[in-house]
Amino acid sequence: MKDLLSIDGKTFKSRLMTGTGKHRSIKDLIESVELSETEIITVAIRRLNLDNPNQKTILDHLDWNKYQILPNTAGSTTSEEAIFCAKLAREVTGSNWVKIEVIPDSKYLLPDPIGTVETAKVLINEGFTCLPYIGADPVLAKRLEDLGCATVMPLGSPIGSGKGVTTKEEIQIIIENSSIPVVIDAGLGVPSDASLVMEMGADAVLVNTAIAQAQNPGLMGKAFKEGVTAGRNAFLAGRIPIIDSASPSSPTAGTINS
Repeated sequence: MKDLLSIDGKTFKSRLMTGTGKHRSIKDLIESVELSETEIITVAIRRLNLDNPNQKTILDHLDWNKYQILPNTAGSTTSEEAIFCAKLAREVTGSNWVKIEVIPDSKYLLPDPIGTVETAKVLINEGFTCLPYIGADPVLAKRLEDLGCATVMPLGSPIGSGKGVTTKEEIQIIIENSSIPVVIDAGLGVPSDASLVMEMGADAVLVNTAIAQAQNPGLMGKAFKEGVTAGRNAFLAGRIPIIDSASPSSPTAGTINS
């Protein structure tokens, strides 16, 4: 039986989502996307130049038949801005999918929980499939699930920090309490970070900076793919229990005595 990721009725083989920001070139972007074997790609609609129809944007370099384009509301500091951005994204992409980002904090880029809830309420009522980016807050995650969000996307650590998973305990609670996919988003620096949260039972991860800013983005995309796969397989296999004392690997019964 295939182990597929399901979001709002759509299924995906890959549990690695990737972003399009911070790549040094379109070549790096395309190579990292292909080698990562991602199927869901986020795009910051507010940061595209849509005024000139003759100028190519990132969207022109991606095969929309191959990938699920996930517009995000990055750059929105208020709920009103995020709602406007989501509606613009729907006009541009023809898709109801949107990653909600409401970030008024310019230093640490931490998401606004109240603004996120307000945005989700409006967009869900208007038929959007909402994937909200949030702090690792189990209460907020459950609130957004109850509102009808398709996923919750708690941060591992601040965006682009590469600190890895500093919110492990909170993420574990979110995973245990959630009936919708939990996607760990932000702060992952290396594939072992992705593997860690997948081992915990996360449904997917979203990685941007760690791939885009790597010395070899394509190779790092491939490495994250393998880290996600290893972590997911470990979760499905079921880890051994942690015990306080040692336990011999070889059986002790019938051993030869001197």
